[in-house]
Amino acid sequence: MDTVSCPRCHQLIDSQAINCPYCRTTLKAYGHPGIPLYRATGDAYLCDTCTYHIDDTCNFPKRPYAKDCTLYQNSEEMKLELEKQRNANSFAVTVKNWIKRNQALMLLVGLLLVCLLIVLSTS
Repeated sequence: MDTVSCPRCHQLIDSQAINCPYCRTTLKAYGHPGIPLYRATGDAYLCDTCTYHIDDTCNFPKRPYAKDCTLYQNSEEMKLELEKQRNANSFAVTVKNWIKRNQALMLLVGLLLVCLLIVLSTS
């Protein structure tokens, strides 16, 4: 059983709990354990850091003053994810991954080259 901390009372609770058994705070949207409910902390609003607010595609009625939302997507996390994808697509990384996947082939080619060098040096 995975446990998480309640955002209001900070008690440990089951990660699939719909409501906190201690303070009755709603933890999952629409009473469904598969829909997370994101909450702002302190005086900040979720919209300030949400990707959908920044690119103006949000149609949430509480925008731009939403303290809780089911569609929240942190723009900083998205930037980091895009940066990881860009780095993963670089040529050096592609070559490195190819070499890792084909180590046996590289070993075989290396042995053939050594054998060729031995044959050429003895002739």
